[in-house]
Parts: sequence; structure tokens; C-alpha cells
Amino acid sequence: MRIHLVNPNTTVSMTEKAAFAARAVAAPGTAILARTSANGPASIEGAYDGAVAVPGMLVEIAAADAEGVDGHVIACFDDTGLDAARALSARPVIGIGEAAFHVASLVAERFAVVTTLSRSIPVIERNLAVYGLAARCARVRASDVPVLALEEPGSGARDLIAAEIRAALDTDRAEAIVLGCAGMADLAHSLSLEFGVPVVEGVAAAVKLAELLAGLGLVTAKTGLYAPPLPKLYAGTMASLAPRG
Repeated sequence: MRIHLVNPNTTVSMTEKAAFAARAVAAPGTAILARTSANGPASIEGAYDGAVAVPGMLVEIAAADAEGVDGHVIACFDDTGLDAARALSARPVIGIGEAAFHVASLVAERFAVVTTLSRSIPVIERNLAVYGLAARCARVRASDVPVLALEEPGSGARDLIAAEIRAALDTDRAEAIVLGCAGMADLAHSLSLEFGVPVVEGVAAAVKLAELLAGLGLVTAKTGLYAPPLPKLYAGTMASLAPRG
């Protein structure tokens, strides 16, 4: 089985971190093909970054589809371009945010999300509502750590994240924690040991769900929201993304 992991931002080191987390949980015989978008922002922090990142990500998904992968994982916690990717590909497409929420809901009645900047909170809260899981989330907290700071040794990012986890457990009565950024993938195990609660990291959760769906032979529905785009001309820099039917 081959699972394509795509980083919608253009920071290669974040792709490598996510790929390491993915390969650590992948079943024997599952290959992780990790790709970084060639076009878009260096990090995704808010709705504008997310919108600009989608075309480059779709290019990578189309290329991986042509190579015959068995599923895709979108390695951005905002689930950037998830609906468009599912319309593009018939193979399972898993967003790490949605995957983490569902997995957390299976191990705890109430979970909290600890993300990076406060500007990400509205996007995450909207996604929770769309997925029908808002009632299970005690609170979405921001650690006020910029995404790229997660890549910087000595940034103090882990301490800030840990402080929000403590507040979520003590104040919000959360029973599990969801780490709200792919760049936090390497922190889940140590934070779970430190706080003695389940700490769910979206990349690992998404890979296991992608393996499950592909193993069951399930494909993405092609009626309704995920119906294939209709063939038509696209202009300018979007011409290469024009649907061809």
C-alpha cells in the first residue's frame, strides 16, 4: 500500500517531520510518499494562507493519483482544501484535523485542542461544527507559537504548548488533548507521558485511517459534495488545474 502525505505549505522541514511521524505508525508494507507543495505560503496561519495554499496542494494530489497511490493525507491541521481534494480524487483523502478529532472522540468524552496562533481558532472551531464534533470539544486553545517557531530549537514552543495543556485539563475539564498543528507531531508521545492523558497527533491518526479505508476497498463518493469537477477552461495560472473529465 502507498499513502501520499502532502504538506500544503512550502517548508520542507515540516514535511520531513510529518513524514517521520507517518512512517513511525505505518503498517509493514505501507510506503509513505511525502511531498511538499511547490507553490504557496511557508506556513498556514489563517484563512488567507489556507486559500492560497490549495492550488499547489491539488497539483501534488493529482500527480500522486497518476502514480497510483492508495490514499492521501493532507498534513495541515486546518484540513486545507479537503473538500476540493476529495472532489479531485476517488481515493480516500484524510485531513489530519478531522482524523485527530474523530480519534480523540473514541478515547475521551471531552477533548481540547491546543493549536498555534489564536487566528487559527475560528477555522478549527468551524471545522469541528462541520464535522459534528463541536459538542465533544471542551475548548480550542492557542499557545501563541507561530508555526515556523516549532522548527526552531530553543524557541520555548514546547513549554508554551504544555502550559495550555495543563490549563485545558485543569480549567476546561478535558480528558484528552489534540495537538493542533502538523509541526507538533514529534511532541505527542512525551506530552502524553508528562500529563498522563491521551494526546492525539493528527498525522499518525490520519495515516491509520487512510490505511483502514484503503484496506477496506472504500473510495470517495462521487455524488453530492465530492462530485468530480466539470470539464471547462481555467484561465491564467490556474490553467493546469482545469478539469478534463
